Amino acid sequence: MSTKDLKALERRFFNECNKGKAAAMAAIDELCATDFVYHTASGTDVYGPEGFKKLTTDMFNAVPDVRWIIDDMIVEGDKAVLRYTITGIHKGEYMGKPPTNNKVTSSIIKIDRFAGGKLVEGWYEYDTLGLMQQLGVIPMPKK
Repeated sequence: MSTKDLKALERRFFNECNKGKAAAMAAIDELCATDFVYHTASGTDVYGPEGFKKLTTDMFNAVPDVRWIIDDMIVEGDKAVLRYTITGIHKGEYMGKPPTNNKVTSSIIKIDRFAGGKLVEGWYEYDTLGLMQQLGVIPMPKK
């Protein structure tokens, strides 16, 4: 696939996710290979479209109005590197933390690898500390 094609796939996925959970689930079914593996920031790998759907569902359950905004994208060969931001209101349990109704914003970096027009592997890192501070799990540093 060309650089232009890979960028279009990434943008399409983000656009679908921003339409809501149902659109995100359909995009995962369409764009992820059956043997897809996602290496998460927590060190726990997620396998297949169903595993990725669960991870995405957990986000929608915690932050129903979540929005994904692409800040930067670099594509070379079969990989895309994205820096993006998620925002929304924490309305449901997330990582054992009950809803706070706090606005949350998190910066994320991910690398996706494609083969045959499908997402086959991804690596995902985000600002866990900043997110936990926004949820009140960890106190903010004093200035």
